Amino acid sequence: MPAFDYSRAPYAIRPDLADAFRRTWSWLAAPGSWWTGAERVAIAAEARAARGCALCAEAKAALGPSAVTGEHDRAQTLLPGTAVDAVHRLMTDPARRSQGWLEKLLSEGEISDAHYVELLGVVVCVLSIDAFHRALGLAPEPLPEPELGDPSLQRPASAVPGVGWVPMIPEGQASGAEADLYPKRAPNVLRAMSLVPDGVRRMRDLARAQYVPVEQVANPTFSEGRALSRAQIELLAGRVSAVNECFY
Repeated sequence: MPAFDYSRAPYAIRPDLADAFRRTWSWLAAPGSWWTGAERVAIAAEARAARGCALCAEAKAALGPSAVTGEHDRAQTLLPGTAVDAVHRLMTDPARRSQGWLEKLLSEGEISDAHYVELLGVVVCVLSIDAFHRALGLAPEPLPEPELGDPSLQRPASAVPGVGWVPMIPEGQASGAEADLYPKRAPNVLRAMSLVPDGVRRMRDLARAQYVPVEQVANPTFSEGRALSRAQIELLAGRVSAVNECFY
């Protein structure tokens, strides 16, 4: 059976959603910029394991996110401890992440800022697809088999520090190999991932199917191919953001 086969789903699911999800799974299985395919699939497995992690549940309920110490309920042993901690905390308590937390994480020396950005991109993609399945009462899609190969270790020369917690490509300066990343005016949520350009491309592709194309975000009338109006889409998006304690 092909990945994301919704032929027996209780609801009619748009083909472009399944296509975007399949592209994401192919991207996940392949070597990335800083992680191998096996490591990226392991990050995805940890993202799923975090939902049942006892330490994460205790930390989430604590007054401060650092008040609880211990070992996470890991899905595997391939990733360094700081990567596992980052995945679990991003999945279960993202609203209380801070620049200080990230700086401390990176100071351990096990992962770089670029490793972190790619890890974040994997977590976001898996989270959004798994949430779609849970909302429809569907089982999560099995994770893909990882492909062999080494990471590219490509870091955009135009990414600079100063605005966010990690270096980013400034507005209007995505050029050359990164010229396709985003329009001249780009939302910070996209630019925040630009240290790993393929992460931006994958998020844009998913957003095109699950939300709206980035070029149409500022268009209040866009709802092409959607069962909901744009106003209804934004009402849902705003409520989800509030529940998730999104910074924006």
